Amino acid sequence: MKINGKPYRSIWREDDGRVMIIDQRWLPHELRIVELKDRKDFADSIFEMWVRGAPLIGATAAYGVAVQMAADPSDASLKETYEVLHATRPTAINLKWALDEMTRVLEPLAPEERAEAAYKRAAEICDEDVETNRMIGVHGLELIREISKKKNGGRVNILTHCNAGWPATVDWGTATSPIYHAVEEGIDVHVYVDETRPRNQGALLTAWELNSAGVSHQLIVDNAGGHLMQHGEVDIVIVGTDRTTARGDVANKIGTYLKALAANANGVPFYVALPSPTIDWTVWDGVKEIPIEERTDEEVTHVQGKGPDGKIVSVQISPDGTGGRNPAFDVTPAELVTGLITERGVVAANAEAMAKAFPEHAKK
Repeated sequence: MKINGKPYRSIWREDDGRVMIIDQRWLPHELRIVELKDRKDFADSIFEMWVRGAPLIGATAAYGVAVQMAADPSDASLKETYEVLHATRPTAINLKWALDEMTRVLEPLAPEERAEAAYKRAAEICDEDVETNRMIGVHGLELIREISKKKNGGRVNILTHCNAGWPATVDWGTATSPIYHAVEEGIDVHVYVDETRPRNQGALLTAWELNSAGVSHQLIVDNAGGHLMQHGEVDIVIVGTDRTTARGDVANKIGTYLKALAANANGVPFYVALPSPTIDWTVWDGVKEIPIEERTDEEVTHVQGKGPDGKIVSVQISPDGTGGRNPAFDVTPAELVTGLITERGVVAANAEAMAKAFPEHAKK
């Protein structure tokens, strides 16, 4: 996608070998591009959310392995790197998927062959993510196109939650990819952007990228979504996911479950856009089996923004002595999900349909 007319990915390798990212902690007020130099940088970037979003976390971990293999390609180094990076974010399955994939490729190789092979596979993972997300957009476009047709070309109102846009992936985004494809086709689209407390990824990131792309949108508080649905102002909800179970339960940013409940109560279709590496085929019951990351209470008690002097500051909003509870994700049961928008098409959120769409993963 483009920022001020210049195309960017969220992670890339320069011709001189440096791995670069957009440090998303400072968006939308500052565009900071930084180099990740060593394993600690990669671990910090994932844990501290310089990068975030399941697909991008996986891509970043892949490059983290590559950079470490260039420094120390030993078996011990490969194993330790897996453990260090895997510990950074427990909920997003793409992280483990990418680390497993890098290990699969590198373990059989002699140490002196590992660095080159690691960089090659990391680049491939990034390219595959871009194509996967493009195809999610192609299939999701059909849903938006159908709504537009039913409304005789009238505006299609879409509600999003968190940021499942291109900053959460290598490019295109997941939930935003159908939106970009619809806009390119000339469909009249308007997006309601949930602020997504406590880190405000909707307010900071989704609004920024839609604004940069010229997509009609409005920022709303998290609690406004149900009201808009009650009054017929939302035609479809499209969100992303950090982990989806084999039967279609969806773990996504905290607050997604409430949006799904509101959508179900008001007859609004609720779709989840996901690349297939986000499906954890080893997990069945998302509520019981998916680990939910608990983050620092400071994310709840403080907010970050741009002050009157233009500097980015953190401001405390709670009384002194009041702590916070900060589960970062919740799980939406499959029965509340209208369908899964994947790179292979729109799939019903149930075990049979998912196994049919991805037979290579179906249990024998």
